[in-house]
Amino acid sequence: MWSNYQRKEFTTIYSNFDKLKAEKKELIINVAIKEFVQNGFDKASTNEIVKEAKISKGSLFNYFISKKDLYVYLIEYGIQIIESLYEQIDLNETDLFKRIENIGLQKLHIHRNFPHVFDFLASSTQEESEEVKDMIKHKVDSIYDRGTEIIYRNIDYTMFREEIDIEKAIEILNWTMFGFGDKAIQQINSFEDVGEFGDQYLKEWEKYSEILKHSFYK
Repeated sequence: MWSNYQRKEFTTIYSNFDKLKAEKKELIINVAIKEFVQNGFDKASTNEIVKEAKISKGSLFNYFISKKDLYVYLIEYGIQIIESLYEQIDLNETDLFKRIENIGLQKLHIHRNFPHVFDFLASSTQEESEEVKDMIKHKVDSIYDRGTEIIYRNIDYTMFREEIDIEKAIEILNWTMFGFGDKAIQQINSFEDVGEFGDQYLKEWEKYSEILKHSFYK
């Protein structure tokens, strides 16, 4: 996650917002993220955000000085969540399938509290607004590049069969995992116990994993 200096600087800038109760903060964050994902920066409406979050517009602009300020906060917050995900990656696990499986579980736990954060960061990379485009490129692109390096660090590629194109095999694995992850996200909210859902998730993923391992591994 962030260094102590970065965390202190972040919370100081948005100290009024960070004084709110956690439930209220999460509601405002999730409502704002959803609005930006659906409409993009330029068309996103702060009127809709305050309506859905059940706060006054004056309150919103007491926490953030402008719509751009709110957007920057959400980008920084999303990056903080992604950083925390990277910290949970077990680099001692050299089996690519196990590595990606563990990342998938972590993402499900994050999705439970912040259901749109991954969509938000992904959609931000396609943002065309001149007001925020350069900021996104500087902040978000670099975090994704770092994540790719971490996810595939220390993987034992000797487990793959010699005739397999590893790069294409990884693409197939990622497509499968992304599709499976989307399916899991649609189901997770029907479970009160995330741990129980995680057990079911693992059992189902293992069926997909075994098929791909049989195709790719020695």
